[in-house]
Amino acid sequence: MVSFDWQLSVRLTPEVSDHQEREFIMSRWFIIAGAILLVIGVLMHFAPWLFNWFGRLPGDIRIESERSRVFIPITSMIILSVVLSLLLSFFRR
Repeated sequence: MVSFDWQLSVRLTPEVSDHQEREFIMSRWFIIAGAILLVIGVLMHFAPWLFNWFGRLPGDIRIESERSRVFIPITSMIILSVVLSLLLSFFRR
């Protein structure tokens, strides 16, 4: 038997195996990740101006020549990493 609480934790009764518990937790995280990707996709489609800053910050490397383009968003990735780390630490508590 599985019971939910408001945090992202699960309480399982003894008749559920360890494998089933890990499978349940993994499936829940896949659903959450899919929902987040869906929201980001909808925002990028209907409100692209929200993401204009990405890749245009100081420290992002953009090299363009006649034949090729190289784009390395170092600063944007650092900011994204910090924001995601803060969000994950907030939801773990």
